[in-house]
Amino acid sequence: MSNFPLLRLSAVLWTAGLLAACSKAPVAVAPPVQAVTVVTLQTEPLTLTRELPGRTSPFLVAEVRPQVTGLVNARLFTEGGLVKAGDALYQLDDASYRAEADSARAALARAEAAHESARLKATRAAELIKIHAISTQDHDNAVAALREAEADVGVARAALKQTEVRLGYSRIAAPIAGRIGKSTVTPGALVTANQVEPLATIQQLDPIHVDLSQSSGELLALRKALGDDLESAKDYPVKVLLEDGSEYGHEGKLTFADVSVDPATGSVALRVVVPNPEHLLLPGMYVRARVGSGRLEQALLAPQRGISRDPKGNASAMVVDTDGKVEARNVQVARTVGDRWLVTGGLQAGDRLIVEGLQKVRPGAVVNATEAGAAAAPAPAAAAAAAR
Repeated sequence: MSNFPLLRLSAVLWTAGLLAACSKAPVAVAPPVQAVTVVTLQTEPLTLTRELPGRTSPFLVAEVRPQVTGLVNARLFTEGGLVKAGDALYQLDDASYRAEADSARAALARAEAAHESARLKATRAAELIKIHAISTQDHDNAVAALREAEADVGVARAALKQTEVRLGYSRIAAPIAGRIGKSTVTPGALVTANQVEPLATIQQLDPIHVDLSQSSGELLALRKALGDDLESAKDYPVKVLLEDGSEYGHEGKLTFADVSVDPATGSVALRVVVPNPEHLLLPGMYVRARVGSGRLEQALLAPQRGISRDPKGNASAMVVDTDGKVEARNVQVARTVGDRWLVTGGLQAGDRLIVEGLQKVRPGAVVNATEAGAAAAPAPAAAAAAAR
């Protein structure tokens, strides 16, 4: 009888342990709320640009050729220097042209003397015919002789002007202002009127042209996006990029767009005028130009880090809805603008685009969203620890 209380106590303890073991059922643990960084999308005005390749060409080009024949007496310019319009470039031997001008001047003086004599005779004839002192035939002859003398004066004056023009051409002047190249002749060389080879070439480099080419496909896409009125593109400044990638210090302006497509290249020619006061741009240089091609008043731009693509190239994004849940979107983008995409579909203004933490979330998950650039909210455990 002495061991019965011990056996009863052991049974009670064993039963209590069995009940305690059975009460330890698995407890479901809620997944932690992931923190993500979002950017709230907003529309903004955007000037569309295209970066196009091109080459520089002179604003004006003039090939200097003689208009009269003669020997070159002197070259009056410095090769490679700047000249102004009207500056003398070459002096030809003008002895024969001076002699022609003197002869024409003398012929004009003779014609003027004959005209004066005819005028006096016509005046006397007009007085005598009134008193019937001469016949009508003599009066008519005097009037005709006067008119013939007037015509001879006109012919002589025109001949003198022609010889003076030839004499002036013996001094060859610059037709435009610009930088002149090397001379193809030296003093003593014989040049002929309107010869094929130029004596020198003058190029106006300030301003300077930049000739660009744009593919017809880009132009078609632009027309679909902005409509058919592309004349406003001429109002946008053009940035020129040099061969080393640096940006040229002066902005240009689009002045010409061709109306036809080159069938060999499938491109449309554009021309930009750029100031070139330092003559940094030289003819034939390869450059690139950012040309304004239109303006969108409500463009939606999304950070590139918030847009992902699948192996087929389809774009998608994750946004946080009003309930704090992640939502997947299929997105259509047109082009890059700096470090952002120009969005044409799938997103709208006010959407909160996830840009950080994309690898940790799935559609439908509840997240703790923090606006990019804002201070992150403290975690609950950290907040409780700070309150103690």
